[in-house]
Amino acid sequence: MKPVKLKVKTKLENYPIIIGSNLINNLDSLLKKNSIIFNQCLLVIDNNIPKKFISRLTKSLKNKKIYYFKFEANEKNKNINYVNKIIQILLSKNFSRQDCLITIGGGITGDVGGFAASLYKRGLNFVNIPTTLLSQVDSSIGGKTGVNTKEGKNLIGSFYQPKIVISDIEFLKSLPSREIVCGYGEIFKHSLILNKKFFSYLDANSEKILNLKSPFIEKAIFESCKIKKSIVEKDENEKSIRKILNFGHTFAHAFEAALGYSKKLNHGEAVILGIVTALKFSLNKKIITYKNYNLILNHITSSKLPSNIKDYFSYNDLNKILKFMSKDKKNISKKINLILLKKIGSTLINNEYNNLKVKEFLKKELTD
Repeated sequence: MKPVKLKVKTKLENYPIIIGSNLINNLDSLLKKNSIIFNQCLLVIDNNIPKKFISRLTKSLKNKKIYYFKFEANEKNKNINYVNKIIQILLSKNFSRQDCLITIGGGITGDVGGFAASLYKRGLNFVNIPTTLLSQVDSSIGGKTGVNTKEGKNLIGSFYQPKIVISDIEFLKSLPSREIVCGYGEIFKHSLILNKKFFSYLDANSEKILNLKSPFIEKAIFESCKIKKSIVEKDENEKSIRKILNFGHTFAHAFEAALGYSKKLNHGEAVILGIVTALKFSLNKKIITYKNYNLILNHITSSKLPSNIKDYFSYNDLNKILKFMSKDKKNISKKINLILLKKIGSTLINNEYNNLKVKEFLKKELTD
């Protein structure tokens, strides 16, 4: 399948997303075609990336001075200390703003590297090469960068758009199946919030997509990116419609934080659990019909996606989950702000509920 290209147009930056196989073999020409010219670059690399990919990528960057920063990409290391380490390298090698920082890894690598690029000399050329399904359909699009603190997830950050996003399908073949499920959660979310036709496509082809069959995986990535692109273009800084992308995320981020960002639950799995929880809350508040609710839940169970929060939490975790929900960055008052689903393809934003209402709901979910 030939590479496909999307163009994201925002007030701050216009940049392409290129989706295809073996793209990193021609990285230098891709950058030149898109007028990204530099003398030296820093590769910020997730330690989990197989060496063969880094070797191929480095080989394709002809006549460039290359520096490397490798780190163990996990939620605990997604902090300001690692941003400082990256900036220190840029300073020590006297990078100019015309030079380039290239991230190679999942969403954590892109978030940390992108945040460092946004801070260095108020903005360094930034190229994002997402290597997980989750990052290819989510974090690499839209310019959100940032780090975690002990108070919660992504509480320090900036909006900073890359110059180009290069999504090479070959990276996905090196991932465990759990990571594919993780990315599928965001693809699935995109269909729920804006595109019923895409939901039907996923419902018919989820097994092929989860097994990375071509052309189903490419189409799923393309359509998912197209949905996020259309939202980001309308609302770059998350003032209105972009909030719908947070469907399921208020619960999801609290679930992750309550478990201390452990390997027991990765981000995509948390998002799927968050979608299920937000879906049940929507039903509880009579916002969604049983027909739509059952269609979505049947897809989750038939696709063997995580669906039961009791597999991860007990009643004893209730106050901890609520504490993180109350600190969520999307809240605009002392109440908890939730994105809820009216039907497949249509959401409600800015739904505020006091802690007691959410606590009563979660208590039932954790004890019934």
